[in-house]
Amino acid sequence: MNLSHNQIQGRVAGILNTNPPLGYASSIGLSSNFFQGSLPCLPSNVGTLDLSNNSFSGSISPLLCCKMEEPKSLGTLRLAYNHLSGPIPDCWMSWPNIFSMDLKNNNLSGSLPSSMGSLSFLQSLHLGKNNLSGVLPPSLQNCSSLLALDLGENKLEGNIPNWIGERLSRIMILGLRSNNFQGDIPPELCALGSLTILDLAHNNLSGNIPECFNNFSAMASVRNSSDPISYSFGHFKNSIETTLVVIKGILLEYSTTLQLVTSMDLSDNNLSGQIPVGITDLLGLRSLNLSINRLLGKIPETIGNMGTLESLDFSFNQLSGAIRPSISKLTFLSYLNVAYNNLTGKIPSSTQLQSFAASNFAGNTLCGPPLTDNCSINAVEPDAGGGNSEGSEGGLEVDWFWFYVSMALGFVVAFWSFAGPLLFKKSWRSAYFQMLDSMGKKARQCFC
Repeated sequence: MNLSHNQIQGRVAGILNTNPPLGYASSIGLSSNFFQGSLPCLPSNVGTLDLSNNSFSGSISPLLCCKMEEPKSLGTLRLAYNHLSGPIPDCWMSWPNIFSMDLKNNNLSGSLPSSMGSLSFLQSLHLGKNNLSGVLPPSLQNCSSLLALDLGENKLEGNIPNWIGERLSRIMILGLRSNNFQGDIPPELCALGSLTILDLAHNNLSGNIPECFNNFSAMASVRNSSDPISYSFGHFKNSIETTLVVIKGILLEYSTTLQLVTSMDLSDNNLSGQIPVGITDLLGLRSLNLSINRLLGKIPETIGNMGTLESLDFSFNQLSGAIRPSISKLTFLSYLNVAYNNLTGKIPSSTQLQSFAASNFAGNTLCGPPLTDNCSINAVEPDAGGGNSEGSEGGLEVDWFWFYVSMALGFVVAFWSFAGPLLFKKSWRSAYFQMLDSMGKKARQCFC
């Protein structure tokens, strides 16, 4: 039964309490309506329940923690975009067949219950934009079938567990943005070869970006298939994955084209050190955001190898040197922001870079379009390695200094080379004056 995307009002207790024939796993779709009130007890034979984008309120417990002695058939549960509140119930051991769950955009609070670890077939878990707190329960590592884990925009804390990389080896989407995670990024994440979306933005992470990030093989290969990512289990119908991703500073929702999205967002943390050169091996990456950190050093020289990049943000760091000329080879680049670093020199010429806003290059010592400084003859133009060229202003000052020094030394040496022998050798003085006397006689004869 699918009554989604209408203007139906009221409560759903009467609908969910019907008795379909035994053995039939029913599918109920009531999303995007005006239903309200509390959730009733869910019949055991419902296989798919979609109540998202309504106005339900109260706890989830009445829906899931009733009739726990009966075998359950639920495979897909969607309660996103409601007004549900209170803790997530700790009765998931009664729902062993769930493979897709979406509870995002509610007011759920408290910590994640340990019984979630009993969902061994769970492939998609979305709990973003709630008020969840505490650390990730170790039992969650038992959900080894997970392909998508989105816990963003909550109040979760502690370190990012190492077991995410060790036990959730199939994961493709990892979203932990806007929480209170701290400590280093665990290098164990590098084992996630299927990862296509990594979002750790807006946390308190510190330390260096792991050098092994080039092990993300799914990000390193160019993806051409637009087949949607879908999940299924047993006799249940496929469930198409939908994920929110921030690209070019805009929150976008992807579903049928999610297979083409490859994104890494580590922005707004306390990451330090240099940008690992290995990141430029991720040739299939379409969006890279390292802004608002404390990264040092130069932009990797091989940045131009990332031919599929559409969005690149290095702003608000402490990067130095030049913008690499190879960046002009990124023909798909439609967003670039390097503002407020210590970059110097001329902005490389390309068909895209000059079309970006001047504010995207502000807070540096850069020149050339789209900036108003057109790089005068004394402007600083570092070479590819970021050093000063011979034509820089500092170089000219050094050249003039040595010019005057050498001219003075030359004069002194020449003077004493001539005057010294005259002063100390009598025979040289006599010959010199005799020559002057002879030249004087000849001059007088000419004038006469």
